[in-house]
Amino acid sequence: MTITLKLETLTAEAFKPFGDVIEASDSVQHFTINDGNTERYHDLANIEPGQDGKAIVSIFRGLPRTLPFTVEMMERHPKASQAFIPTNGEPYLVIVAPAGQAPKADELRLFLAQGTQGVNYATGVWHHPLMALNKIGDFIVIDRKGPGDNCDVIQLEEHAIIEAL
Repeated sequence: MTITLKLETLTAEAFKPFGDVIEASDSVQHFTINDGNTERYHDLANIEPGQDGKAIVSIFRGLPRTLPFTVEMMERHPKASQAFIPTNGEPYLVIVAPAGQAPKADELRLFLAQGTQGVNYATGVWHHPLMALNKIGDFIVIDRKGPGDNCDVIQLEEHAIIEAL
């Protein structure tokens, strides 16, 4: 059996059970700095490097996915959060499920992120790897470097499908 995922708009409120939306928005704390030249959108994500971990910054380059797309696996990072911030302004997809036991296909949520929105997956939240859409996508990634394995990967018993947007 295959579940068809329903596309949702990425908002801070809808994504709250899974982590943070990273974006310049009037709904977040912001203030002017640098003699009035810069607006600072402040403290947008709860970056957690975990015990004995160090927060690191990387660039991930993702090939675009083709729709329809079958979701067969999910992953999580049990020791730390992981943030993705797009650099090319292109929309991308975010697939998540609550932290805890391995998710079932009907527990997955699908969000359309705009190219001005990043996401920070909270520690232990299940998510699908990078889902660039229209072209190769570069993302600044803030995650953990440290001892121990910080990536669990599972195959879904039932698959989910993303049809057209």
